[in-house]
Amino acid sequence: MTPRKHGLARGLTNYGDPDFAIYLRKSFAKSMGYSSEMLDRPIVGIAYTPSGFNNCHRNFPEMLEAVKRGVLAAGALPLEFPTISLGEVFLSPTSLKFRNLMAMDTEEMIRAQPMDAVVLMGGCDKTVPAQLMGAVSADLPAIQLVAGPMMTGRHGPERLGACTDCRRFWAQFRAGTVSAEEIERIEGKLATTTGTCAVMGTATTMACIAETLGMMLPGTAAIPAVHADRLRAAEATGIAAARLIEAPIRPSQIVTRASVGNALRVLLAIGGSTNAIIHLTAIAGRAGIEVPLDWLNELSDTTPVLVDLKPTGSYYAEDFFAAGAMGAVLRELSPLLDHDCLTVTGETLGDRLARDPGWHDPAIIRPAASPVSDKGGLVALFGSLAPRGAILKRSAADASLFETTARAVVFSSLEDLAARIDDPDLDVSPGDILVLQNAGPKSASGMPEAGYLPIPKKLAAQGVKDMIRISDARMSGTAFGTIVLHVAPEAAEGGPLALVRTGDLIEMSVARNRLELLVSEEDLAARRREWEAARPAAAARRGYDRLYAEEVLQADQGCDFATFRATGMTDR
Repeated sequence: MTPRKHGLARGLTNYGDPDFAIYLRKSFAKSMGYSSEMLDRPIVGIAYTPSGFNNCHRNFPEMLEAVKRGVLAAGALPLEFPTISLGEVFLSPTSLKFRNLMAMDTEEMIRAQPMDAVVLMGGCDKTVPAQLMGAVSADLPAIQLVAGPMMTGRHGPERLGACTDCRRFWAQFRAGTVSAEEIERIEGKLATTTGTCAVMGTATTMACIAETLGMMLPGTAAIPAVHADRLRAAEATGIAAARLIEAPIRPSQIVTRASVGNALRVLLAIGGSTNAIIHLTAIAGRAGIEVPLDWLNELSDTTPVLVDLKPTGSYYAEDFFAAGAMGAVLRELSPLLDHDCLTVTGETLGDRLARDPGWHDPAIIRPAASPVSDKGGLVALFGSLAPRGAILKRSAADASLFETTARAVVFSSLEDLAARIDDPDLDVSPGDILVLQNAGPKSASGMPEAGYLPIPKKLAAQGVKDMIRISDARMSGTAFGTIVLHVAPEAAEGGPLALVRTGDLIEMSVARNRLELLVSEEDLAARRREWEAARPAAAARRGYDRLYAEEVLQADQGCDFATFRATGMTDR
């Protein structure tokens, strides 16, 4: 007999006898109670990522049943398989460090196991980019399904949504305007349902990007986690995955330079997370597509901010869904988008827009003619302090600080920051620039969301709510403030950020996309001779920690591993 080339016959274990391999595989599959008829069907794998350490994915068991229902209805066999799950706030030192590990897990399990298509069930911040990175590299027909955002809670008359409001109240607590008793009450009201953060944080941003790329069913990015439509979307995703087997469409046909350009436009228009530029760069890199930061600036200058969601606006993710969600955003951006991009449905973006119903709430998703801002939410800054670029989320920043020359107050590490930021004797004033070093991808901390440096307590008590803060770290998509991030090269690599000292002058000009360290070349050369890397040598590490230290790239290359980028891409 000749083994089939779909379903259980894919990727046979090599015993030197293919007939025996399929015979043995079917016999073991039958031990799980499957009939011969079921085992003859094509297989939809389901990358399944629930975890007791991931509150965002609490709705996955119910969603899984809906996906399976759809796959079976379409004539295929659904088989779920576990991979690593990344619960954002439960990981140390930071979830980004393990994104690449999850991407490896996803890619290898797609390759190693017999499936004809795969549903990627993710949601929490790093899970969606990890799954998309792995799927692009494996290049099997794949479709993304997300958990959906959680619903808001209530504290007195206020709506609360994790975690923008948690940061707002924590700042008030540090300033002494919220009591310890009240902050404890608020703690239980910030995240009251399953799902991802209820604002335009990284999770919602990445869901919107996945839908824009064409890797997700139209209209499914923003459905709340507890909404019945979320289960209907799961069922429809199962059906669509089975149909991908009949007429295969691979990620390499969907993730193209044109679709990445569309995704960048959407990122800018929704006021999305700064993390997303790292993730989109990494996803694109798996497909051999460079995403230089000057491309981001080129698009940002001509892309309006349309979405009025926290942390940059007034509304929440459930409002975004009710207001028309991604369909409305794509319609308003339509003249700026490439309509020929293919999607997992087999249609193009243009096909989708042609049949879209067209209603939306202009208070939440603004018309392109009257945007929240006429320039995109993110901007890249370059200069002597950031030769390869840094990122500012200008839609979440104080525009009065955009053109500033001021004195640096430097913290050499996260430990130094924690030890001194609230010292009453700290030499700092509201007009200074706070600088954090050694928090980038190569550092011992693994590039945490520490760029949201707290306002020194003595200044917070005076009513100071924002200052320029510069680092090689990241910032949560739920955060806000005039915060410059992802400085490349990072301090741990000996980039100019490592050479900054308290008292140096730094110039930031958003109008000119500049970030300059105003120190003479002679002084910088002398400091460079004295510099020593503040991180353990890769050879002194073990396991994944060592692999990470040896392989991770800088922020402008998506913090992916050099080994996993497409062949032929340069690693600066």
